[in-house]
Amino acid sequence: QVQLVESGGGLVQAGGSLRLSCAASGSIFSINTMGWYRQAPGKQRELVAIIITGGKTNYADSVKGRFTISRDNAKNTIYLQMNSLKPEDTAVYLCNAFIVGSRTSIYWGQGTQVTVSS
Repeated sequence: QVQLVESGGGLVQAGGSLRLSCAASGSIFSINTMGWYRQAPGKQRELVAIIITGGKTNYADSVKGRFTISRDNAKNTIYLQMNSLKPEDTAVYLCNAFIVGSRTSIYWGQGTQVTVSS
């Protein structure tokens, strides 16, 4: 069984920083794309950032220059460094991964709350 577990969310003032982590565990042969999405109350889930094997990244326009996604392949873990946070960044942040393993599929974590106060 494959699991994605996020950590690092919390409450921060506008202009502050947070670092999210997402660790994949279980029966994993390889991991292709991993990424972060977010969902604010009453809004659709949206892509924040993704990173593929080899390190190529892609970001939502709203976070470019402020957020950085990185990956530790040895630990099956990705990180999201969030700087210059804004109140509009408040959302549940969810980790996503395409994993080849005992059951090849797209997996989601449970999410971690990020709240930015003004």
